[in-house]
Amino acid sequence: MDVKNKRVVVTGAASGIGKALCEAFHEADAQSIVAVDMNLDGAQETADSVNGIAVQANVGNEKDIINVIQKADEHAGGTDIFCSNAGIGGVPGFFEVEASDWQNIWDVNVQSHIFAAKHVLPQMIERGEGYLVNTSSAAGLLTQLGAAGYSVTKAAAVSFAEWVKITYGEKGIGVSCLCPQAVRTAMTAQGPGVAGVDGMMEPDVVAQEVLKCIAEEKFLVLPHTEVAEYVSRKGNDRDRWISGMQRLQKQYEDFLTPVDMK
Repeated sequence: MDVKNKRVVVTGAASGIGKALCEAFHEADAQSIVAVDMNLDGAQETADSVNGIAVQANVGNEKDIINVIQKADEHAGGTDIFCSNAGIGGVPGFFEVEASDWQNIWDVNVQSHIFAAKHVLPQMIERGEGYLVNTSSAAGLLTQLGAAGYSVTKAAAVSFAEWVKITYGEKGIGVSCLCPQAVRTAMTAQGPGVAGVDGMMEPDVVAQEVLKCIAEEKFLVLPHTEVAEYVSRKGNDRDRWISGMQRLQKQYEDFLTPVDMK
């Protein structure tokens, strides 16, 4: 899909990848941009920089997503590209993660994509054209050492994006799933951890890769090219892959293990 003159919505737009996406779409001559975030001041700052509008939303709340789409309809007459980008790291570990923590990360990292697709796809299918960009993580293809909630929800996000592409791709719906490793955002402010094994990437570089994959209608967006090789190795021999990840976990054991579990 050519992003020129397209109407775009980006969640998690106050900073990081979301802000960089808004800027990249603006530079690529998108017709309109709706910057969405719980941080309304941050979203407004982004919107002002790209001549767009800001909408406050908790993406894990279905009513908020419905409102975002309605605001986009009012502003530009519809949505051509919806970037469901907002996500959280959640509570790390496993035994220390409460049921409420699981529900919170599930709502933000998975239900947000489901709500967006449920409520924006009908207008796209009716037009015979539309595009979803769902931000997951390399953890969704591989795993995230030391963080059960993040691993599970990011894998679910990949699976849902794939399902949408399989189900509606023949109806003119494009889908890309963004799966980076460490990116310089608020989530990695304390350091990249294990995800930084192949280096830290800047948000604007990631955003450019997203636009390239939209133009090519490529499903997986892998800014860290090493991830494709890891996925191939995992698929070819799952047991060997798991053994390798267990060895990696031992290298990061002190970093990964909560103090009260040592």
